[in-house]
Amino acid sequence: MRFTKLSYCQYLLSSQINYTITNLAEYLESISHDAINYYLKREKLTPRLLWDNVKELVEPDDNGYIIFDDSVLDKRYSEEIEIVRRQYSGNEHGVLKGIGVVSCVYVNPTLQRYWVIDYCIFNPDADGKTKIDHVKDMLQNLVYHKLLPFDTVLMDTWYAVHSLMLYIDSLEKIYYCPLKNNRLVDDTFGKEKYKRIELLEWSQEELECGKIIKIKGFPANKKVKLLCNVGLG
Repeated sequence: MRFTKLSYCQYLLSSQINYTITNLAEYLESISHDAINYYLKREKLTPRLLWDNVKELVEPDDNGYIIFDDSVLDKRYSEEIEIVRRQYSGNEHGVLKGIGVVSCVYVNPTLQRYWVIDYCIFNPDADGKTKIDHVKDMLQNLVYHKLLPFDTVLMDTWYAVHSLMLYIDSLEKIYYCPLKNNRLVDDTFGKEKYKRIELLEWSQEELECGKIIKIKGFPANKKVKLLCNVGLG
């Protein structure tokens, strides 16, 4: 029996708890732990492999959504995996040791279907890139190489920075992302000082339709529409 990418990927999909090669070797009678370890050391499993396997399955939509999200694979007990680092985990609501993964998901809103089309491993010690850099790289690859149609980018609070927002603007796309309550903004067009979002006053019309604001640190002519979360009214 020959060990292949398909063998390894099927194992990762079917194993719900233990993902170690020792565990895998126990279920493969003709393949040893050493053989699997050697395979993983010499084989490159890149994001391109994901795209090559999913591109024929994606059903494009001109009104498609792109979702960027990051997760942390919990490796709190690991001592030897090089790319493990301490980082914030939303699931844990705190910092833990793990491997950071930034994922890109394509959504067809008409069919209500979605596909993971790209990902990046967060490893700044090796490539010097932040998670923002990874998102920009995946956006560029999507627009200029994958050529999938979309008009909206959905992303988490971590990506609500001016460099990324301005870049999405330059692509003539719409974006939605939550802002933290302590973010400083101005809804008076320069008449008053910046204030925290949680201190803003909302008219009934603004609660229903949103209000135009300037985020501190953004270019003077850069305004965005802020929609009120239920917890802010």
